[in-house]
Amino acid sequence: MKLSDNARITYERRYLKKDPEGNFLETPADLLRRVAVNMAAVERAYGKDEAAISEIEEQFYQAMAGAYFMPNSPTLMNAGSDLQQLSACFVLPVEDSMEGIFTSLKHMALVQKTGGGTGFAFDRLRPAGDRVRSTNGVASGPLSFLKIFDAATEAVKQGGTRRGANMGSLIYNHPDILDFICCKEREGEINNFNLSVTVSDEFMRKVTGVDPDPCYNLINPRSGEPYADPETGEIVQLEAREVFDLIVRKAWSKGDPGIIFIDQMNRFNPTPQIGSYETTNPCGEQPLLPYEACCLASLNLGRFVAGESAVDWDKLRRVTRLAVRFLDNVIDSSSYVIGEIARMHKEGNRKIGLGVMGWHDLLVRLGIPYDSEAALETAEKVMSLINVEAKCCSVELAEERGVFPNFEGSVYDTGKPGDRVRNATRTTIAPTGTISILAGASSGIEPYFSIAFLRKDVLGGVDLPEVNPLFLEFARRDGFYSEELIEKIARSGQLPKDEAAVPDDIRKLFKTAMEIDPGWHIRHQAIFQKYTDNAVSKTINLKREATVEEVSDAYILAWKMGCKGITIYRDGSREKQVLNVGVDEEVSLRPSSRPATLIGHTTRIKTPLGNLFVTVNTAEGKPFELFAQIGKAGSDVVAFTEGIARLISLALRCGVGVQEIVAQLEGIGGYRSVGFGPNRIMSVPDAIGRALAQLAEVKAGENGSSPGSREICPDCGSGAVIRVEGCAKCEACGYSEC
Repeated sequence: MKLSDNARITYERRYLKKDPEGNFLETPADLLRRVAVNMAAVERAYGKDEAAISEIEEQFYQAMAGAYFMPNSPTLMNAGSDLQQLSACFVLPVEDSMEGIFTSLKHMALVQKTGGGTGFAFDRLRPAGDRVRSTNGVASGPLSFLKIFDAATEAVKQGGTRRGANMGSLIYNHPDILDFICCKEREGEINNFNLSVTVSDEFMRKVTGVDPDPCYNLINPRSGEPYADPETGEIVQLEAREVFDLIVRKAWSKGDPGIIFIDQMNRFNPTPQIGSYETTNPCGEQPLLPYEACCLASLNLGRFVAGESAVDWDKLRRVTRLAVRFLDNVIDSSSYVIGEIARMHKEGNRKIGLGVMGWHDLLVRLGIPYDSEAALETAEKVMSLINVEAKCCSVELAEERGVFPNFEGSVYDTGKPGDRVRNATRTTIAPTGTISILAGASSGIEPYFSIAFLRKDVLGGVDLPEVNPLFLEFARRDGFYSEELIEKIARSGQLPKDEAAVPDDIRKLFKTAMEIDPGWHIRHQAIFQKYTDNAVSKTINLKREATVEEVSDAYILAWKMGCKGITIYRDGSREKQVLNVGVDEEVSLRPSSRPATLIGHTTRIKTPLGNLFVTVNTAEGKPFELFAQIGKAGSDVVAFTEGIARLISLALRCGVGVQEIVAQLEGIGGYRSVGFGPNRIMSVPDAIGRALAQLAEVKAGENGSSPGSREICPDCGSGAVIRVEGCAKCEACGYSEC
């Protein structure tokens, strides 16, 4: 096995078994052999003799050790262990009753403890303020329970095998939809959920003007009837475009919510006789019915290049079929913590999800730029072959082992031999978070996020730049490698625009996510979706300067092109960020030097202690320092107000995000307050926080961006977190949200 330093670190931090003292009980090769043995043992139940089982075991091992494909993390972690929970993602129902809600909460905890992610549709819960007949009271609504699920995940993840992740979705015509869209406005709330609004084709036709009636009724899920205002009794309608624009604005500013195109998902539901899709797993690539699960694996496309410029189609066919057999064995080998999941997954639809990683690696080896028609043509050839071969193998497995139990009445129940499949779905483009690091591959179908990043505190505290190995290979091959060039790349993460030594064709091959127009991102997603049974996990990365209109255009284009969902992330839009890609742009704790001249805004706020005047000065469009004045000179009030302002200025100059500061100040209460209701001023710190938030929002609007830089990894504390494949991961240590 050839492992990069990063892969070895990730194996050690995430996957290898250890004794109570932290000593390793296995090597990476031992781990892969453990998984191969566990999966091959399933063949015994289907009549294979020991020689055949040993041969299949070796094939599984060689495919993983050679980084041709890798299964999802729960399989790597749990195969051959006491847990033996091998699936990555689940969807659990949330019924409109206390018993149903808290049963799902319990099931969520059990699943997440074993390393699985969970998805929830809160559509069935009656809205806040609705009547509850059994208690003669009023309902608290889906958002209150969403927060309970989030808090439970926070508790469970402390002792689980990996961080818990969730999808929370709400349908567009739920009476609480506006509150749902805005529920992540405060930084640091609902951290353990990705959020998506479920929309129909009818909604999108109203948004785009195809349907001339712009309005639609809200529906009370308790009764299925149009929702009436509790005070006036009038039916409540919303304008589709206004709701859509609110979704877009919140996604622009925070990255959430995404959108699920539910009609497109249900058009490809293989078992409509069992039920309809309501939501997905945490990263959106796996539509699942309630209590369904899915086990995942990904082919490393960068390994399937013959010579210098051709895809090794025969090898891709062979490994695709091997991976499908492997995943079907995972279903039988897995232990299911909940009986309902076993019945839906193993004894029901037997869904698997084979996807890809290393897509940009493959394009580079073929000499094809990511943002080109040739790339899309190659994607069509590659994914169509994988999808066809996956189905063919599933047909062969059905002949050997039988069709999936819910086959009768499914879309495959046609009487044609070629439709008798073992698995209701076979292909999924799932996040490859840490397994792409193990395989030394680019993430999923994403373009490179950076050409270099800084790996900190290695070799006795030395910080080393990690440069894309393909770029190093090409630089040495073509004779433009130099230490100076590598140093420049490490500063920014991208190829320097003024670097004449890098040939134009190489520059085009190594364009990064932010350099590629969003339209190309979406077209790649749409092409892969065309040949994928389930869905595609991808992040549409936007530059910080991207406008709200660009987000709107991206959402509409994704719907028109047949995507099943979309997630966007505008660089710098989350304030919980303190690092930039590269060495020189890393934010240190030393304050930036003050320019001679700064431009500022002053606002006046009435506080319990008198009028407060807050001035925020900006540098390059970002808040840089703050001054606050109140009362007469010499008083204690003036002293502590000035002290707060100085500390805020120091934090701003050290790169601390505005929303991080605001979150610490807003809501601090004093012994009296001004006004009534949620907008009353509680204290001087509360007033300063609100003024800072207001002025920062003005500047962000003027500049088309929000202050902030790259998010620091919460695990290793030194790497920069990137947002790809619908989730977040740290390239430096292997931490992943998914």
